[in-house]
Amino acid sequence: MSATLLMPILRPIVAVALLAIAWAACCAPPNDEDIIVHVQKNGESIVVDVDLLVEATVPETWSVMTDYDHMAQFISDLYYSSIINRVGDTLRVAQRGKASRGFFTISFENVREIMLIPHHEVRSRMISGDLKASDFTTRVVDHGVATQIINHGELIPKMWVPPIIGPAVIEAETRKHFPELRKEILRRKATSAAASRAP
Repeated sequence: MSATLLMPILRPIVAVALLAIAWAACCAPPNDEDIIVHVQKNGESIVVDVDLLVEATVPETWSVMTDYDHMAQFISDLYYSSIINRVGDTLRVAQRGKASRGFFTISFENVREIMLIPHHEVRSRMISGDLKASDFTTRVVDHGVATQIINHGELIPKMWVPPIIGPAVIEAETRKHFPELRKEILRRKATSAAASRAP
């Protein structure tokens, strides 16, 4: 998960015309205000931190976070996501999609290497794609009936990113993707609970 959710937010910020559109869009209030998102520009790097709580167990949360073959079904900017190679707990994941702001849309494509530390941590780095570099770590913390997802990453875009508007756009897009992840976790949890109650 983690970086794969964030990849779609990066290419739109490199176009000046798009930034003007995005500025108005990113100021809209988020739908899930309890999700903490912090984005800052540090030199040429962009640092992204996300913290959210899901009312689901660690296994319920983990199964969705690492479901790369079906991620395009619940992350709106993805139209293709597939594990193209797996050796133990190390995966290569290819994804394609499009990111939109207002009437402006840009397609993207990337391949990431993902190392799973089951039920504890996901480490992800970009092998090829639309950035110079991208490294993310996503941890899951067990709170019993709830799970905390803590995501930290650093990105280096190929193009210059404005210091104020750029991070604001990335924050707005991040606030869109993580609620989609949480919604899918809760949907699958409810479906599983209903199935277990069925005669």
